[in-house]
Amino acid sequence: MPDDATELDRARDSFLRWIRVECGLAPATLEAYGRDLRELLRFLGGRGVVEPAAVGPRDLSEFLVSQKVDEGKAAGTVIRRLAAVRVFFRYLEAEGAIEENPATWLERPTRWRRLPGVLSPGQVRRLLEAPTPEQDGAGRPPLWLRDRAMLELMYASGLRASEVGAVGVADAYRETGLVRVLGKGSKERLVPMHAAAWSALERYLADCRPRLVRPDGRDRGRLLLSRTGRPLERVAVWQIVKRQAARAGLANVHPHTLRHSFATHLLTGGADLRLVQELLGHADIATTQVYTHVDRGRLKSVHKRFHPRG
Repeated sequence: MPDDATELDRARDSFLRWIRVECGLAPATLEAYGRDLRELLRFLGGRGVVEPAAVGPRDLSEFLVSQKVDEGKAAGTVIRRLAAVRVFFRYLEAEGAIEENPATWLERPTRWRRLPGVLSPGQVRRLLEAPTPEQDGAGRPPLWLRDRAMLELMYASGLRASEVGAVGVADAYRETGLVRVLGKGSKERLVPMHAAAWSALERYLADCRPRLVRPDGRDRGRLLLSRTGRPLERVAVWQIVKRQAARAGLANVHPHTLRHSFATHLLTGGADLRLVQELLGHADIATTQVYTHVDRGRLKSVHKRFHPRG
């Protein structure tokens, strides 16, 4: 810790060590908590609040309001920051750093149920076909095969950006058509992948990945690799999706757009909501239900077909 670290800085670092060692949270969750608390301490520092005992309920509520109003954060981000604040101050209370928990009376904001952006099947096809050989220079590994395999995998199985890079070569079971995915909270799930995606993946494994692997084992057995032979990071996944979407003439496309499209197209085709919940790795079916609001046309047709007065 730097010499000018405040008591809140030290408390935050102690808390992050505790949730890493004692709680065993996923790396992505640890990173998010660290980011959320960094924003909180920056806000409190601007008010001259540098000790845990000096933080009041109003400081916390105004921090959350500032995130939504001033910073323009999405409701989901604000809710996650609320969760981080609550857990942090429960920890401080349990450790005896504060006598009263100022986060006790924070109300959970109503989640804004914004309908997710979804691509049509035709737009998905354009995106999947965007990676082409001319993107790679002569003599270089055909990274377009990696990009196409990655996009196919994401749309075929509804993977998050953080999950894609974590898939290992040994996690793809060609004989059963399944991919093992390590999701949030280190929860594993098996998701199927269709023939077209397997074809793209097998071509990448045959013609591209061997040219990316280095003798030092830096690939760590991961499926999708960078130009330097290291596993693809979440940021790289975002960059690839954005770049290929631009080539396909598609705007406002990000990794979650493929996940949204995967879920919506399944439900449009008649898949059961519980099945889609399982495939997406949602702990709460309420998270999955947002997709039932996307295809209004199908709801109307089902109502007309089955309602007695239709």
